Amino acid sequence: MSRLIVITSGKGGVGKTTTAINLGAAMNYFKKNVLVVDGNLSTPNIGVYLGSSEVPVNLNHVLAEKADLEEAVYEHESGMKILPSSLSINELKKLRPEKIKDFRKDFRKISDFVIIDSAAGLGNEVLSVFDLADELIIVTNPEIPAITDALKAIKIAEKKKKKILGVIITKVRKDNIEMSPEAVKEMLEVPILGMIPHDLDVSRALNLKNPVVYSHPKSNAARAYKEIAARIIDENYDSEKDKERMLRRLLRKLGLIV
Repeated sequence: MSRLIVITSGKGGVGKTTTAINLGAAMNYFKKNVLVVDGNLSTPNIGVYLGSSEVPVNLNHVLAEKADLEEAVYEHESGMKILPSSLSINELKKLRPEKIKDFRKDFRKISDFVIIDSAAGLGNEVLSVFDLADELIIVTNPEIPAITDALKAIKIAEKKKKKILGVIITKVRKDNIEMSPEAVKEMLEVPILGMIPHDLDVSRALNLKNPVVYSHPKSNAARAYKEIAARIIDENYDSEKDKERMLRRLLRKLGLIV
């Protein structure tokens, strides 16, 4: 049975889309059949992040019953499959996000793991994607505003009786200003799946239109995403053995290699 996993946050700007893309890429790294869906219909970013912002057929066409789901699926150079949504402003008036749950069986036929990036906030668009989910992952930052919104998302998911796999904390600097993992766990009362360090390689990957797991596979952020993916899909992975060698790290810092 395939798994439909929705990535949500309750708040924008916390790294939700980056996490959806890189979890998909990390699962693909472990040879899993993965589809990443842009469930953020109003302000989609999956295509923008991965260099396929304009495609002939997208999720909006599928929801409008103008195309079959398979027609809107594309393969990224990393090997994972993506399903972008439309960037067209004209499409906003036609949005029917509640229809996405009607394609649950179709999604299951395409991939073993379907990662759905939700919109920010907790409006109808997000709740419609919740209805599609088998499981949810909450993405947050170690800051009170983000944690507060994450808690709202958790409470709504619980009311909908959706399984919450846990929380991913992104943009972690490990300074004395941000909240500790223990404090986050205490507030949210759900497991912490992992922490993604603040890493400039994430921005470099975005500039390359690639997941950091694919473009900078030995970076701190990439290894953190691979650790989380391995935990979710029950794979063995040793992050320490996957570390970048000291010489290569030095050359990158000097700007001699990408």
